[in-house]
Amino acid sequence: MNNMPKVKHIAIFEFKSSCTPQDREIFWKTIKDLPKQIPGILEFSSGPNISSEGLNQGFTNSFLMTFESEQARDNYLPHPIHQAAVEVVLPMLERIIIIDHAA
Repeated sequence: MNNMPKVKHIAIFEFKSSCTPQDREIFWKTIKDLPKQIPGILEFSSGPNISSEGLNQGFTNSFLMTFESEQARDNYLPHPIHQAAVEVVLPMLERIIIIDHAA
């Protein structure tokens, strides 16, 4: 293990209105399987927006991955399994924001 800071990888998104419950099931299975298939992902959490502040601007769901380092995140992005997942899930989304920060 190195002493580089961990990286929080945050995706905030809105499903397309045409996205069926079956599509959403495929989406979540695809995303939740990534930590089992790609090294360097330490934690994963996800779910629908439950904020009562009303500041979500139409974004309805999010997920958070914690990577062991920036290098682990950088290895994840072009990883063939991640790229295949992007091909599956991106067409289901109306909008997405992805940001990272050091933990």
